[in-house]
Amino acid sequence: MALILHGYRYSVYVRIVRLVLAEKGLAYEQVEVNPFAADVPADYLALHPFGRVPTLVHDGFALYETGAITRYVDRAFPGPALQPADPKRLARMDQIVGVVDAYAYWPLVRQVFVHDVVRPHMGAAGDAAELEKGLESAARVLDALEALAAAETWLTGSDISLADCHLGAMVAYFAQSPRGAELLAARPRLAAWWQRLGARPSFAATEPGLPAPAR
Repeated sequence: MALILHGYRYSVYVRIVRLVLAEKGLAYEQVEVNPFAADVPADYLALHPFGRVPTLVHDGFALYETGAITRYVDRAFPGPALQPADPKRLARMDQIVGVVDAYAYWPLVRQVFVHDVVRPHMGAAGDAAELEKGLESAARVLDALEALAAAETWLTGSDISLADCHLGAMVAYFAQSPRGAELLAARPRLAAWWQRLGARPSFAATEPGLPAPAR
């Protein structure tokens, strides 16, 4: 079995796949691809015609789009099931993943994390207006997710699922912002969930760090 994950180290969506692979206990080779580079390699574009990340190759079978990859990995390999068997819990998982993709990624990551964490880390000023917009939108998204989260250990119930990996990769960045962490702490169900999730070995194993500051 050869598993090769092509992706950008700092990508949220690459980390989602890495979390799923870690939760399944799977070994893989990682090939670094920077989708922001001026010239994305032609051999990568042959795998992913849109030049984005991630792409997973399993014994010659190439698959892109994060949701397709994570569901394939869960179906194709042994290890703990990451999709609930109960139809309602499975639907809730799909709903949370959809909400996270459609409404959470931009404010949590591209606005709050980038402007409150990444830019200062790189020695540049964040855009205060973008940060405020992100915080406002993030509060609304977190309220929705607080209402959707199960009362049990994980987002869809007593067992971890793809929804936890999907949201967790974004919250891991968002919570590095003091303002983001404050918003998260104000939602007790999500705050307790994040404390449990962030302590899992899969999170330590997939920690991407931050880019080196410009010299």
